[in-house]
Amino acid sequence: MDTLKAEIAATAARLVVEEGLEYAAAKRRALKLLGLPARSPLPDNESVEDAVREYIQVFCADTQPGELRKLRALALVWMRRMARFRPYLGGAVWHGTATRHSDIFLQLFCDDCKSAEIALIDHHVEYEPQTVTGLHGEQVEALTLAVRSRELGEVVGVHLLIYDLDDLRGALRPDARGRAPRGDIDAVQALLANE
Repeated sequence: MDTLKAEIAATAARLVVEEGLEYAAAKRRALKLLGLPARSPLPDNESVEDAVREYIQVFCADTQPGELRKLRALALVWMRRMARFRPYLGGAVWHGTATRHSDIFLQLFCDDCKSAEIALIDHHVEYEPQTVTGLHGEQVEALTLAVRSRELGEVVGVHLLIYDLDDLRGALRPDARGRAPRGDIDAVQALLANE
């Protein structure tokens, strides 16, 4: 990776860790902070993830593991609550790069895509519906919750991305680094047991 892309990745990593930005938003903001043109070549997400891990190791090594554990435990609570919708944890909380500023991303694979929303309504859970980019670049419905974490002393965004059950087949293919891109309840429990 060239020096300029490395600098963009390092700046984006700081924004991801300190402000909880997603990679795409962090890369765009890094360009502005560095005074670079909007069309500058950007580092790939793997390079940003490497920079995030490096930033955490240097600046957050004493606090991040505990914060990650608390986020994973909170994710597991919501996975159990939504168990009938086949929840999978993805993103920074799954990959181990989350800090107290990170949101939790759960993908739900439903027989009926409206059933998860109906379950939240039935249990009087407040949420904000939105549309986000999904697994394959398509637009999917997301239900965003603001969940108070007593352990972190923060309000954590929990995003429930709604997929059709058929989408589960392609969702478990390893990522570019050969890792599982997301994990089910058993996998998250195993992560917590090994920490």
